Amino acid sequence: MIRINYLIIKPEDLFDQITESQHQTIIKQMAAYQQVYQYPSIQHLKFELAFRSHIMKAARELNSSGVKFTTFTYSFPNKKYWDRLSNGGFLLKQNASPSTAILDIINNGKLYAFECSTAIAIIFYIATLYSIGSKRFDYLFTRLYLMDWQFDDDLPIHQKYGDDYLPGDVLHFNNPDFDPKQPHWRAENVVYFGDDKYYGHGVGIRNSSAIINFLNKKRKPNPKISAYLMNMITRPDYLSFL
Repeated sequence: MIRINYLIIKPEDLFDQITESQHQTIIKQMAAYQQVYQYPSIQHLKFELAFRSHIMKAARELNSSGVKFTTFTYSFPNKKYWDRLSNGGFLLKQNASPSTAILDIINNGKLYAFECSTAIAIIFYIATLYSIGSKRFDYLFTRLYLMDWQFDDDLPIHQKYGDDYLPGDVLHFNNPDFDPKQPHWRAENVVYFGDDKYYGHGVGIRNSSAIINFLNKKRKPNPKISAYLMNMITRPDYLSFL
């Protein structure tokens, strides 16, 4: 259900102003859910739709960038822009441009290796850059820190339980019987594209069955529980930028 300025809006009432097919698809899905998606104005809805598209674009770019999958122990960045900390995180060098440095990850992917939670953070930051522009991005994120689920205060991230999945959401596959020798495969964080397509760092762009089959091969001997898609959704606070 979509509510703009406290009024319930039908999808077809928006299509004269929102013409991109991908955005119309998201609107139709929003309207079909019982969950209420509320916006002060149509401009706020448009911004979220664009941001969601940018998340998917950033995921595709990261997938084709040549970045490597590894654990925190063996992670590495391009030393031109980032300092690698002892915990495996990356801290932006002083005087480095945040927008240039974050885009370097997709422009020079072979110079980077990290695990899937950091990949999600990178995707969110790149999508933010695409959504607000380099000038504002550089102002807000002067000392970018890329590490697991740690985000700058100016990029608020929220998690909720539910199954109202929308393209651009980050979802989570759980693997409860993971191999203790490979604990990094206890879960896979993914960007959802819709139509049963997901991007997960280290897995690529696949459907849910392929991701579950992949994770099931990373379980301990004599496993009892299959990997599965969780009813948990991670989203940026889109409207905090407006």
